[in-house]
Amino acid sequence: MMSNTMGSRVRRLLLGASLAALAATAGGAAWADTIKIGLLAPQTGPAAADGQEFQRGAQLAIDEINAAGGFNGNTFELVVGDVKDQSAGNVTSAVERLLGDPDVHFMTTGYASLTNFEIENMAEAEMPYVLSATSQQTRDIIAPDPAKYTCCWSLTPSFDAYNTDVTYFVEKLAKDGKIQLPTKKVAIISSDNAYSKTISEGMKKTFTEQGWTITVDELVPFGEVTDWRAILTKVRGDVPDVVINTDYLPGNSASFLNQFMEQPTKSLVFLQYAPSVPEFVELTKANSTGIIYNLLGGPLTTPKNPRADEVAAKYKAKYGTESGTYGVALYETVYLYLDALKKAGDASDHAAVMKALGETDKQISAGRLKFDQATHLAMQGDDFIPITFFQIWDGKRTLISPEQYATGEFQIQPWMK
Repeated sequence: MMSNTMGSRVRRLLLGASLAALAATAGGAAWADTIKIGLLAPQTGPAAADGQEFQRGAQLAIDEINAAGGFNGNTFELVVGDVKDQSAGNVTSAVERLLGDPDVHFMTTGYASLTNFEIENMAEAEMPYVLSATSQQTRDIIAPDPAKYTCCWSLTPSFDAYNTDVTYFVEKLAKDGKIQLPTKKVAIISSDNAYSKTISEGMKKTFTEQGWTITVDELVPFGEVTDWRAILTKVRGDVPDVVINTDYLPGNSASFLNQFMEQPTKSLVFLQYAPSVPEFVELTKANSTGIIYNLLGGPLTTPKNPRADEVAAKYKAKYGTESGTYGVALYETVYLYLDALKKAGDASDHAAVMKALGETDKQISAGRLKFDQATHLAMQGDDFIPITFFQIWDGKRTLISPEQYATGEFQIQPWMK
C-alpha cells in the first residue's frame, strides 16, 4: 500500500493528467469535473443523530453551490466515511477509504475520533481538513508544531471556557437574585470519553477553586447508558445546588433527565451539549422545559448575527427539522472550502487551499471566525466565537448569555420552585 503522502502526490498527478487529456480530446470545448468532499461522520452507532446532521448540513451547502454553477464549472460531491462508534479502528478505516479516493480534495467533520488522531493522517496526506469538536485534543496535537499541521483547522475555540464558565454563570445567577445557592454543593457526572471527561475535570477544578463542595463525582463508561437511578439516588442523598451531566450523547442525557424528573431535587440542572440536538427534546418532551446548556461554536442566534437564522431557516426548509450545532457548522465549513478554492484557484493545489483556509476571517453562524495561528483553533471571545448559554422552554431554545447577544432571560427551572 502506498504512503498517504505518496497517495496525495499521485492524486495531484492523476488530476493534472486527466485535465490535460480532456483538453486534448475536447479541442477546447467546455467541460466539467467533480470535486469530492470527504465527510467523516458517525452514520451508525450511538451518535448517529449527529452524523445525520453533519451530512445534511454539508449536503445543503453543496446543493446550493452546485445550483449556482459550482466552482470554475466544476461541481461538488459529498462522500461519507462512517466512523460508527468512533473507535480508532473504525475511524482509521473511514479515513483511509476517503484518502484513497483521488477525487477527494477536502475533508471535514463535526467530530470523527474523540482524540482527533486522524489529524496526523491528514498532515501526512497533505489533505485540507476542517473539524469542530474536542478542541483540547486538536490543540494538544497542533500547538507543539503548528507548521507541521497547515492541513488542519478547528471551527471550535479552546474548551477552556467550558471548564470555567458554568461556575461563573451559576454564581452570576445567584448574584442577580435569580437563584439561591444555600449550600454551594455540586454533583458532577460524566462519561468516560475525551470530550465529556475533559470538560468535567475542568469544571471540578473550577468549582473547587471557587469554594464549592463536590457531593457526587461519577464517571460512567462511554456508550449507551439507560439507567442512571443509582447515581441519582446519591444526588438525592445530599441535595446539591447544581447538578451537572457532561455526557454528550442525546439518548443518554435524555434518560438522565427523565429519571431525574421521577423525583427531582431543587437543584439547577445543567447538561452538556446534548440538549442542543433536536432529538433530545423529542425524547424528553415536557421534561426539557427549563434545562440549561452551553455551546462553543454553536449558532449565535441573535439579531446581531442574522447569519445564524438565515442558515437555520434554510436547513429547516429543506429537511423539515431544526439543525443542532453541527448541521449549521458543516454548512459553514463547505462554504469555507469554497472561499479557500476561490483564493487558491485550483482544488488540486492542496498547499494553497490550506493556506487560504488558515487566513479565514469572516462572519459565520457562530460569530466571527478567525484562526489562532499557534493552535489552529477558532479564536474565542465575545468579539469572535463566544461561549453561549441556552435555556429550553416549551421545546424552544432561548439564548440567555452573554448579555450583549441574549434574546431572552433565564427563568427559574420548574422543579426549583
